[in-house]
Amino acid sequence: MTTGVIPGGHTPEPRPTGERMPQQRHETAGQGSPYVENRSRSSVITARAAASFEPVGRSVAIARAFVRDTLQGWGFADVVDDAVVLTSELVTNAVVHAGTHADVLCLRSDDGVRIEVADRYPEREVPLQGSAVNMGSPDREGGRGLQLCAALAARWGVEYTPTFKNVWFQLDLPERPVGTRAAGPSLPADLLPLADGRVRVAVVQIDRKGSVTAWNEDAEELFGHTAADVTGKPLSDLAAWPHTPGTGTGVAEALQLSRWEGSYGIRGADGRVTSVYASHLRVRDTGGEPSTVCLLVRDHERAVLQTPLRLPASDGGGASDGQSSDPFEVFIGSPAPDDLDGLLQRTVERARDMLDGDSAFLLLATDDETELEVRASTGLPSARQRFARVPVEAGPGRYGSARMPAVHEDLTAVPGAVPLLGGTGMRSVVTVPLKVEGRLTGSLGVAAEAPGRYSNEEALRLQFAADRIALAVESARLGELERLRRGSLSFLVEASDLLAGTLDRDQTLALMAQMTVPTLATWCAVYTIADQASEPYLSYVLHEDEELIDGIKSLLSKVPPPDPVPTPGARVWTAPGQHAHQAALRSSMRSLGLTGGPARQVSSAIGPTLATASAVGGEVVVLPLVARNRVIGMLTLGKPTDEHFRQEILELAEDLSRRAALALDNARLYSERTAISQALQRSLLPPGTPHIEGVEVEVIYRAAGEGNEVGGDFYDVFPISDGTYGFAIGDVCGTGPNAAAVTGLARHALRLLAREGLSGPAVLERLNSAILDEGARSRFLTLLYGEMRPQEDGSAEMKVVCAGHPLPLRLRQDGTVEAAAEPQPLLGVIEDLELYEQTITLDPGDVLLCVTDGVTERREGTRMLGDDGLADVLTTCTGLTAGAVAARIMRAVERFASDAPSDDMAILAMRVPGLQKD
Repeated sequence: MTTGVIPGGHTPEPRPTGERMPQQRHETAGQGSPYVENRSRSSVITARAAASFEPVGRSVAIARAFVRDTLQGWGFADVVDDAVVLTSELVTNAVVHAGTHADVLCLRSDDGVRIEVADRYPEREVPLQGSAVNMGSPDREGGRGLQLCAALAARWGVEYTPTFKNVWFQLDLPERPVGTRAAGPSLPADLLPLADGRVRVAVVQIDRKGSVTAWNEDAEELFGHTAADVTGKPLSDLAAWPHTPGTGTGVAEALQLSRWEGSYGIRGADGRVTSVYASHLRVRDTGGEPSTVCLLVRDHERAVLQTPLRLPASDGGGASDGQSSDPFEVFIGSPAPDDLDGLLQRTVERARDMLDGDSAFLLLATDDETELEVRASTGLPSARQRFARVPVEAGPGRYGSARMPAVHEDLTAVPGAVPLLGGTGMRSVVTVPLKVEGRLTGSLGVAAEAPGRYSNEEALRLQFAADRIALAVESARLGELERLRRGSLSFLVEASDLLAGTLDRDQTLALMAQMTVPTLATWCAVYTIADQASEPYLSYVLHEDEELIDGIKSLLSKVPPPDPVPTPGARVWTAPGQHAHQAALRSSMRSLGLTGGPARQVSSAIGPTLATASAVGGEVVVLPLVARNRVIGMLTLGKPTDEHFRQEILELAEDLSRRAALALDNARLYSERTAISQALQRSLLPPGTPHIEGVEVEVIYRAAGEGNEVGGDFYDVFPISDGTYGFAIGDVCGTGPNAAAVTGLARHALRLLAREGLSGPAVLERLNSAILDEGARSRFLTLLYGEMRPQEDGSAEMKVVCAGHPLPLRLRQDGTVEAAAEPQPLLGVIEDLELYEQTITLDPGDVLLCVTDGVTERREGTRMLGDDGLADVLTTCTGLTAGAVAARIMRAVERFASDAPSDDMAILAMRVPGLQKD
């Protein structure tokens, strides 16, 4: 959909004249004029709004909302309903029946509004002027658009071209005294709406970024914040906006609409939430800068500002044409709001007006029809009651069941008969059920402050109205449930992906809390249970206001944790709210000097205490975290003072808790197994590198694979006897745990055999036999083994055996590099090995470098580092210490390719100290 608004001036023709040559025009005037010009040339067009809609079913609802918002923004509330009805029919003809795009144009003038609907299907039947109008069956699907124009519009017409058909109608405004927008008759004082003292209207202005720029005195009185405190802060920091996955409009989106009305909460300076009814209007200043003006009143006072004037309940006079003037009948005949909350709110307001009540409420039944959930009310503290649940069967007899109409003449005579009205001052009430095909879907009630106001006659009138609206309410409820379920499914899919993306326990706890706040709850606490013998432990706390987290954590630490009951579903936990209220009361009494001690000034701690009590003083529910038939923790969700959870949110939280429990248990198992694996792997590594007098030794080891500390490569440097040290570097075929098992066998066997006084070839031959004894588990092994004896002249004598391993390289002080041994057969393949050892002498400044094939076989595409590449790098290491040599080799290997190494790597560098280069 594309839209545009052009205020002021004369509007241009809706389409180029060269593109639209009228071939036929039929027009009906309000006074039966045979012909009226297409547009009144004398009327001044003061604003224009246009939109284009695609040929899909949802475009009809979008077009209705577009026209409604446009006309309400222009102040044409008197003609909104007629305009929406006509637009709905004409757009339906275009996008549903004709299957073409629909272009809607709204034109504002001084005396009314003109709306044009154009489509690309000009072959539609047009009723001729003066011919008999047959509206046909009211249940038929289409064909009523032009007939409704003839019936409702002051003037209307149709224009044809070969490619377009344009239907337009004009609605005139009713004549009123100059300067009057709405007026009503004078009424006796006892029929006027009731107001509690002065009605304060907070005027708040929000800039294009969503920050407060103006805050009047009434706003300071209502919420406790001064203008200096809130100026420049985002409204979202103060607004307690309802969050429901898949439904509703956020505060940021609402501030961008041209006009918006509805209920939400404002957090006051004391931390409490005041429920308000707000009217938002988007405006521009003289410089063209957009902003939003918000008018806020207490939610229960909006009736004073908004409710139509009521007639006495006994006044049953009808209109002169015999049609009913019942306000509820008028509501049923007008287009209902597209959203469920708007429909329910309008229903309770019309029901209250119809029976001249002081309040009204509407409850919807849960899926199992055992409880009713408060969804709309007027004249009552709706923020406190919204989503509160009451049982369908509250007591014996018809008066205790919501399935039957009931009239209570005086609630003081039957305390608790209507739990919703407890403490509200209402005395008489009439309630009726909403049923669809015999199934209870809700309950509608109207109450008054005076006793004896209602009888069976009012119950019948209200039941008739409830029967008319029940199907529309159920249809809207099912639509909301479908949107909620789609949003819930998307939410759960995203949550599952996030939870599956980590195996860290602390990160899993944080994700659990962050996914619930603020989407499902205002605050969240996660308890964990280490084992069946352990008590629940408070592991994580989160609140949408970070400043309250420490206070909630401190409060919950003083409250015994909830019982770890494995029963599925959410259960109410009252302990935090009770403890919070008691702590706040004690803090307040101490600050006022009422505890027996001397009076003192208000303590600075009273603020956080009251804020914490307000934060956790609402409904708190606990959901068990059950994984593998064991309770591993509890997920606690809370609302601020006097707020309740809706049933759909609890069901969504239950689904989330099951996924979160499994993710948390997986993280626990992973952590335990990782700890075991790391302990076992560390046992395979040498305990340390011994200090050898006269020889520098440096080792760098990298195991391939995430979480592996030991792989198929291994090394060892160990003392054999006085002045003699053994060293080894090897590579087992493969990587991972299986290769690490052979690594442990080889390293420990080398130490034992070498300390028995065997020569190098004898040590390797016995190790070969031990590997072959492993049978199917055996793996071949390349190994470089040697014995090292530092000499008194500063050199070092080494005897080495290279069994299938990359040859060691010797770096001399003059920069030459040469192989220091000859290749011999590898281990673990044949039984009878004939190995021999070679003796080399390292002079001062010489380096002996030993590596595994993970170094020489490092690849980048088709290139490989190889023995020659390693030798080239080693030639640049003359004069470096053993540690510097090993580090330079590793850097060269890592830089040779961009990918992470896929093989284990070990580097053993031994250097006889000599003269250092300048």
